[in-house]
Amino acid sequence: MSKKLYVGNLPYHTSEEEIRNLFSQYGDVKSVTIIVDRATNRSRGFGFVEIELTNPDTPLSSLEGIALQDRTLKVSEARERQSRG
Repeated sequence: MSKKLYVGNLPYHTSEEEIRNLFSQYGDVKSVTIIVDRATNRSRGFGFVEIELTNPDTPLSSLEGIALQDRTLKVSEARERQSRG
């Protein structure tokens, strides 16, 4: 079963490949998306990872606190985007 994860507190110069490599130890990474600011084209410090977990019973809390470039990542299950209106 595939899960879409929110990943926050990303270092601003992190590449999608670095995130893919980090999360690949937990399962098959289907996609990585880093959210960028439209005006500056720089990372906004968060993104999304779609992953097929090796062990579907792995609690997401075990992914919380993974370190990347001296920053502790915040990981949770992604929620559907709510409409503004």
